[in-house]
Amino acid sequence: MSVIDLVARPRTRRRWLFVGGGSLAVLVAGTALLGGLSGGRAALAWAGVAAPLLAYEAYFFHSRRGEDVVAVRAANAVTLVRAWLFAAAAGFVALDPGGGLVSPGIAGAVAWVPGLCYGLGAALDQVDGRLARYTDTESGFGERLDMAVDTLGFVVAPVVAVAWGRLPVWYLSLAAARYLFKAGRGYRRWRGRPVHDLSPYPLRRTLSGLQMAFLTVALLPLLSPGTLAAAAVAVLTPSLAMFGRDYLVMAGHYRP
Repeated sequence: MSVIDLVARPRTRRRWLFVGGGSLAVLVAGTALLGGLSGGRAALAWAGVAAPLLAYEAYFFHSRRGEDVVAVRAANAVTLVRAWLFAAAAGFVALDPGGGLVSPGIAGAVAWVPGLCYGLGAALDQVDGRLARYTDTESGFGERLDMAVDTLGFVVAPVVAVAWGRLPVWYLSLAAARYLFKAGRGYRRWRGRPVHDLSPYPLRRTLSGLQMAFLTVALLPLLSPGTLAAAAVAVLTPSLAMFGRDYLVMAGHYRP
């Protein structure tokens, strides 16, 4: 047995303990809490959405263990916590407070939970990158993990907001744009066409933060759907334009 094997095994166990144990803890805690407050149907409905996401997140992290020597770096751990919060928020797509599964006595409280989960996950986006730089543990895997979690959040939040009647259905174009961009990039690679890397662009990060803030507000029972729909036009338009600009850069049609 090599020294590498001896060192790697404890790290593998710690990784599985953190990733698997954390995912299971989120699922068990959420199911038990909803089951105690609103009954088994609500708990099962939430778990039916959250469980597959939590399982995929654990698989995504562990299947790429070879890309990162350290089992669980602090920054990656924060990113995983963000992923768990987004998965917990996703489970509420099946629990619209007005849909009948949630007990009337706690419907008002439940209405706040998806927004709080997503908002906390969005706020932690300001932590993982800075922590990686502070501890000098930046890695390609950490960057890809962060991007994957961001994409998950930009799918989960609009879907829940639309399902709860908080945002109009056309806001889902935000999630579609991300996957259309990735599909277009994959198609160009498959066809052997040039694919250019995107250079850092401050406005891209600013718009991403704006979307996170807006989606947090949209998920919280603060503003009326009519007010949110009007604000959504102003928030969504520049983000879609940015996706168009990035595609042109990636395809080589525009060189800034």
